[in-house]
Amino acid sequence: MGLTKFSLATCLLASTLAHVSLGQNSPQDYLRVHDAARAQVGVGPMTWDAKVAAYAQDYANKRVADCGLVHSDGPYGENLAEASYALTGAEAVQMWVDEKPYYNYDANICVGGQCLHYTQVVWRNSTRLGCARVKCNSGWWFVTCNYDPPGNYVGERPY
Repeated sequence: MGLTKFSLATCLLASTLAHVSLGQNSPQDYLRVHDAARAQVGVGPMTWDAKVAAYAQDYANKRVADCGLVHSDGPYGENLAEASYALTGAEAVQMWVDEKPYYNYDANICVGGQCLHYTQVVWRNSTRLGCARVKCNSGWWFVTCNYDPPGNYVGERPY
């Protein structure tokens, strides 16, 4: 009986740790940060798409060896992030959203910094989302989000 209680306690602890480690990496976490940024500019919410998420996971798995910020050149829009710490999905999306000050809507250009990650986040026609996060062999973390349909078309405004 003592071994059974120990096994149950071990399972509960492992379950709790797994749940904590998933914090800010669930589909709802990715969607929450995207949708908050989109709402600020009058763009509707996104939906999680299992097919797009499977694509993101497959590509993230391919980056485990090198953690390289190399785009997949696939059929979807794509944002990538990496960090030497346990970067969460929500933090990666927030990094992209933080590019907003560099986007000049009137001129439809980036000014003084990177903004194309941000414009993909708020691209009005991108309505389906799938994201993935992996720990690379280097110990770094890699996050990718894919957008369907893709955005960031030259000459078009995101919203």
